[in-house]
Amino acid sequence: MASASLWRRAIRELGEGSALLRRNWCDGRGCLACRVLSSSASPTSSPSLSIWRRKKEMGKEGLFVVQQLKRLVSSGPRLERFMKSHVARLLRTDLLAVLAEFQRQDNVFLSMKIHDAVRKEIWYRPDMYFYRDMLMLLARNKKLEEAKLVWAHLKSEDVHIDQHTYGDIVRAFLDGGLPSLAMELYEDMRSSPDPPLSLPFRVMLKGLVPYPELREKVKQDFLDLFPDMIVYDPPDDVLDV
Repeated sequence: MASASLWRRAIRELGEGSALLRRNWCDGRGCLACRVLSSSASPTSSPSLSIWRRKKEMGKEGLFVVQQLKRLVSSGPRLERFMKSHVARLLRTDLLAVLAEFQRQDNVFLSMKIHDAVRKEIWYRPDMYFYRDMLMLLARNKKLEEAKLVWAHLKSEDVHIDQHTYGDIVRAFLDGGLPSLAMELYEDMRSSPDPPLSLPFRVMLKGLVPYPELREKVKQDFLDLFPDMIVYDPPDDVLDV
């Protein structure tokens, strides 16, 4: 039916996440009218809720792309052709769901491919949560060079990181056995214009237990910033347990 075809086209052109659409029928002939509602009409489309924090549901095209990318992962030229022919055509919701799925699977290579593809989309806007999820993945998998590259992209796009997220990312790299990079990010956190918070420091101090010298430095910074607070020091033999 022509009206159904027009409806599908309207959804694709306007974008599933950018507006709410309503179908109207008239004169008994299936006449189609698209009404674009304000994004403030629905809390799920509110600009205050980052698209990276919304639940990511994958459609059929997204599932197909996940399967094919995993099949083609070792086929360089074929993989690149598939990226151009299929991944580039995905709707925003499917593309983000594909990225989330590869991150869930700890598939670093394909996560990096999709991460780069997202950054090239016309609708892309730099976002803290977009980078946080990627850095957490790389920390879990001890991928130092990839993490440095992603962090460089984050800095080049002037992405603002809040204090709690800084603490979580630093802790993730400490838990991943990458203390040098963790401390680089910590120094970046210390230069942030945001006022320091005690909780991120406590999160990091717990992750620094295996690194006593680094922990002493962060502990002293914490006590300088929050002189009325107490830091719990683990027993000397805690690492032997």
